[in-house]
Amino acid sequence: MINIKENKELSVLNHSCAHLLAQAVKHLYPNAKFWVGPVIEDGFYYDIDLDDQVIKEEDLALIEKEMKKCAKDGKRIIREEISKEDALEKFKDDPYKIDLISRMDENETVISCYTQGDFTDLCRGPHVDTTKEIKYFKLLKVSGAYWKGDSKNKMLQRIYGVCYDNEEDLEEHLKMLEEAKQRDHRKIGKDLDIFMSHDLVGKGMPLWLPNGAIVRKQLENYIYEKEQKLGYHHVYTPCVGTVDLYKTSGHWDHYKENMFPSMKVDEEEFVLRPMNCPHHMLVYGNKLHSYRDLPIRIGEFATDFRYEASGAVKGLERVRCMCQNDAHLFVTPEQIGEEFKKVVSLILDVYHDFGLENYSFRLSLRDKEDKEKYFDDDKMWDEAENKLREVLDELGVDYFEAIGEAAFYGPKLDVEVKPAVGPEVTLSTCQLDFLLPRRFDLSYIASDGSKQVPVVLHRAIFGTFDRFTAFILEETKGSLPTWLSPVQVNVIPVNNEYHLEYANEIGNLLMGEGIRIEVDERNEKLGYKMRESTIRKIPFSVIIGNKEVEDNTISYRVYGKEETVTVQKEEFVKYIKEVINHKKLNRDL
Repeated sequence: MINIKENKELSVLNHSCAHLLAQAVKHLYPNAKFWVGPVIEDGFYYDIDLDDQVIKEEDLALIEKEMKKCAKDGKRIIREEISKEDALEKFKDDPYKIDLISRMDENETVISCYTQGDFTDLCRGPHVDTTKEIKYFKLLKVSGAYWKGDSKNKMLQRIYGVCYDNEEDLEEHLKMLEEAKQRDHRKIGKDLDIFMSHDLVGKGMPLWLPNGAIVRKQLENYIYEKEQKLGYHHVYTPCVGTVDLYKTSGHWDHYKENMFPSMKVDEEEFVLRPMNCPHHMLVYGNKLHSYRDLPIRIGEFATDFRYEASGAVKGLERVRCMCQNDAHLFVTPEQIGEEFKKVVSLILDVYHDFGLENYSFRLSLRDKEDKEKYFDDDKMWDEAENKLREVLDELGVDYFEAIGEAAFYGPKLDVEVKPAVGPEVTLSTCQLDFLLPRRFDLSYIASDGSKQVPVVLHRAIFGTFDRFTAFILEETKGSLPTWLSPVQVNVIPVNNEYHLEYANEIGNLLMGEGIRIEVDERNEKLGYKMRESTIRKIPFSVIIGNKEVEDNTISYRVYGKEETVTVQKEEFVKYIKEVINHKKLNRDL
């Protein structure tokens, strides 16, 4: 999907279309007043004050019709420059424009307006020459938006739209939007009973339902097994820490705005932890270490809390309470390269298992000019950044560099994954840290008997289980691979009176093999049960009828396929266990 905001021609066209929208709304709702109508990545929007009138989704077609009428008139769009004084007089009856004008820089002596027929709006521009150029547009939705984004202010109505310079691109954009809608993990999560939210719990605090708990537990088991084989030691640490803990780590100075407010208990002051590295530093420092002990790999499935603005939270993707697949590797300087390679290999191994192929590596570096955000030690930074470059070059991995994207304590490798729809997302990270071990006075005894400071690699393969689940739900449209699916087999008797007993026998056989099953005992027609199984995206539907009972066999259908296969029950058990144990992707069934 094209980033409209970054495309000069489309940006001008969409901003002009926003004005066309405002003109049409003014015709239909004469009392309407307008705040701002900017271009965004996938189109434009305009914030409108209609007093007590409410625009509904079904009203958008009427507004579109009026927009087309205004466009057909072909009025020239004329720019006019006026003084700030004249602007205040011209828009004296519009509190929103007065607010904009009043907040303009004192040096901004000339203010521009754009007029098209009977409509004039305050705007810097630029615009297309005439309304006739605005042909291919669509209004997408309407929602509420607080004036200036402040919940203390009045709620305005925000209309979203998009405009292209040809019909084909517009249709392609609308298809992409529909595809994104079908893949939205919030819709899928609701349909499949994965998670829910409730205002009594709070925004950004999802509740994992039984089906979601199965998915999350399977992900935890999967990565735990891989980490165990690689020599990780897992720990449990508290979800809170004292303010002094985060002052020691430096997070209090660099990350405080993203943390929840502190809580005073007795004589101590606590915060909900936003990350786990300070706790893991203390775990390492619990006893004396020799160079022979290193590397020490400490892992945890840790619940963390970060403050996200209420308007930014989104399902499982952007949350305030999350569970990280976190680990910290304590190494000698000589071990950095080898351990970093192992982390990259683990990332690639996981991506292969999930069929992820469209991704890139980003080396996130500090901005040398930003002395406030980044710890001020040029030697440390140069050493850390050069070490990561060296390892990536040695691995032969293609990567690009991003200035100003590092953590405050060190550079990092981010893996940017391109999903089926929408912009790239960061799933996995590996960060190099020379700073925190110093802050916590960590050490090990080197081979020459001297006391040395270890280097730490912070890494998260899934990132958070929350965001990774959201990503996988959207990538698969909810059709999870069999090993991850909450229900792996749905056993469906054609007629309960004649087939339920054998269906339960098959269900018990599969359950005894550790397969997650359901037996559909409802007195419904086979077609209805099969549709329900499909809607729930259960990987295997087993059909039990007269022939299966007589022959002691089963017939099954794989989700998304029309073919029904009949086999001996022992053969089916062997096949599905192979599918699960080898974590086969649905495309390979």
